[in-house]
Amino acid sequence: MTSTVATRGSSCCDAARSEAMGKYLRAIYLLSFKAPPVSTSDVAARLGVAPPSVSAMLRRLGAAGLLAASGSGGIALSEHGQRHAREVIRRHRLIETFLVRAVGMSWDEVHDEAEALQQVVSDLLIDRIDAALGHPRRDPHGDPIPPPSGDHVEDWPPALADVTAGACFRVDRVSDEDSAALQYLAELGIRPGVVLRVVEREPFGGPLWVEVGGQRRAMGTPLTHLVHGVVEP
Repeated sequence: MTSTVATRGSSCCDAARSEAMGKYLRAIYLLSFKAPPVSTSDVAARLGVAPPSVSAMLRRLGAAGLLAASGSGGIALSEHGQRHAREVIRRHRLIETFLVRAVGMSWDEVHDEAEALQQVVSDLLIDRIDAALGHPRRDPHGDPIPPPSGDHVEDWPPALADVTAGACFRVDRVSDEDSAALQYLAELGIRPGVVLRVVEREPFGGPLWVEVGGQRRAMGTPLTHLVHGVVEP
């Protein structure tokens, strides 16, 4: 799924100034790529809020022209809403990258810090951060960083959970929704760019055994759904 990043105009409506609206726009946008069609319960689960809170915010977003009709029956953003969502995502991921590369924070620490900072930094500072980092294409979790203009693809390659035994698997993206899981994966040596070998899958819901850096590691099913990448020949 490909969408075009429009020219920024962060003062055009309340969405650019509302932290809450920005969180909802980002959640809906990301879910539309990863788990369409997007439902109220999906958004509630991602943000850790009650469904009635989502319904109330959807009314605000709709009144602001940020939602569009969806033939699938799910929640869909208008082009206006998508533009603001991409701006929020760009800010968030650039800040996360800056905190890891320049400040030395670990990848499991930066999500909450980026949440706190993304609404208060200026477009100018975001552009300076982008330039200082050499215009990175992905953040520390492997998530693609939307450019200020041009196309943006929010691609999710297959999960490690679906890889058969004997395959070599290059990690491209790791879901950043669970900081404790990120910390544990780092301890296992699993992060974007790492190539691991799938050794064995235990039956009846048992762990997936992988080889990373010459060491054999066991991964539970929830962890294998957080790690995405491609099978190498």
